[in-house]
Amino acid sequence: MLALPPALAAGGTLLAPPALALTGRPQALWGTQTGAVTAHSALVWVRSDRPARMWVETSPTENFRYGVRRHRGPLLGPATDFTGTTAVHGLPPGTQVHYRVLLADPADPRRTGQPVRGTFRTVPVRRRDGVRFLWSGDLAGQGWGINPERGGYRVFEEMRRLDPDFFLFSGDTVYADGPVQPSVTLPDGRIWRNVTTEAKSKVAETLEEFRGNFRYNLLDANLRSFQAQVPVVAQWDDHEVRNNWYPGQLLEDPRYAVKEVDVLAARARRAFGEYFAAPGPLPTDGGTLGATGAGTAGGVGDAGRMHRVVRHGPLLDVFVLDMRTHRDPNSPNRQDSDPVGILGAAQLEWLKRELSRSRAVWKVLAADMPLGIVVPDGATDFEAVAQGDPGAPLGRELQIAELLRFVKHRRITGTVWLTADVHHTSAQHYRPERAAFGDFAPFWEFVSGPIGAGGFPAGQLDATFGPERVFVSSAPRANMSPAEHPPYYGEAEIDGDSGELTVRLRSEGGAVLFSRTLQPGRVGQ
Repeated sequence: MLALPPALAAGGTLLAPPALALTGRPQALWGTQTGAVTAHSALVWVRSDRPARMWVETSPTENFRYGVRRHRGPLLGPATDFTGTTAVHGLPPGTQVHYRVLLADPADPRRTGQPVRGTFRTVPVRRRDGVRFLWSGDLAGQGWGINPERGGYRVFEEMRRLDPDFFLFSGDTVYADGPVQPSVTLPDGRIWRNVTTEAKSKVAETLEEFRGNFRYNLLDANLRSFQAQVPVVAQWDDHEVRNNWYPGQLLEDPRYAVKEVDVLAARARRAFGEYFAAPGPLPTDGGTLGATGAGTAGGVGDAGRMHRVVRHGPLLDVFVLDMRTHRDPNSPNRQDSDPVGILGAAQLEWLKRELSRSRAVWKVLAADMPLGIVVPDGATDFEAVAQGDPGAPLGRELQIAELLRFVKHRRITGTVWLTADVHHTSAQHYRPERAAFGDFAPFWEFVSGPIGAGGFPAGQLDATFGPERVFVSSAPRANMSPAEHPPYYGEAEIDGDSGELTVRLRSEGGAVLFSRTLQPGRVGQ
């Protein structure tokens, strides 16, 4: 059994557990991260191993020789699992900012632990600076956790070296419903060895178990180094709670003593808000699962909504969607009326409104599920938008048809869909000439992932919106480990001079599998 080691493993893959850390001073053993980065501000996240006061120092130089500013943060305690965020303000736009987090003993502020360092770039205000970001999803799923013999989540080190402006974590950021075993025998006889923890030994039901799933991923040094350099824009999907869940669901799964999904979702949402550097509670649009106390400085989810717009200068707005919280129950998905759909009525109206207001050259719709790929849920029901019927829109497709029609008739330019979820990478081009429903402008949907989970064959396409699979790379059989089939991630780069958007689909090892350059200023592509 490869349980938590008492010290850093060879290669620096793992960290010491809190009980074995240096005593007497607070320690930031889980690294640091940033989020909600704007032209002049950012949120800095940390977790302490004990009660502590959080302080953040920023500087324009890595050696902190001048221009140092100190920002007082919250008291970190058990109410938020010792996590918290501090807002840093007054930063120059389009600039590399260096920071260090210090944790002080609340009873004696002079006693501070070893500082943990990070860096990020503020959002540019000039178009010519350009934008480049990465996206993927699905980490530690299907039994494939941190394998020190493989170097842990080594794809994050590869992505860190690309030095993107931010990382769009497209859902399934943890697998709270996916325990990991100490070892798994691969078909060729090799042994995959997982680091194991108590929280990853069973499905998550308590708040502490959900928190433990987020802590598990942060045992990996590659991920910690990545997050210390690259701001994260995180959204959730199903595995933060339980496979294919929907509001109001009652579980029959014998692994769960807690049968009410809404109870599990509230706990998962609180842990999610505690473990990502995200804005404080956002105003609710109705129908949001309730929870309280997301984090000392707030966090996405608790008492607020998950969907939001992330603005990155004049070139890019990212519309972070929540296709989980407001959806209707999974079903055969063939009803001819569906006012709730996969987004909920309020989120759909919010999205229309914000798309209409956006003046960004490119408007990325960050979906946690694909539009035209069929995702079954059991023998008769469906999990995403499509259900395999090639005819006119039915079920959840009706809501997407309404949105696509709106984009066309309002002449909203530069829309692109990015997603993960389906454990392969592909590029789909949707055209009305091929579709049963034709009242929309052509658009692209790019899929990436998994970043560290099982690889699966690509699912079939639903012809309702006329998709053509221009490119696909997928595992030849179900649940291939990262040792057998490489993780996938995507890269999106907007040129500051031309405004062109180039999307690259990548695999671990640095290969660019597919690339497409799109032109700005068009309603359809």
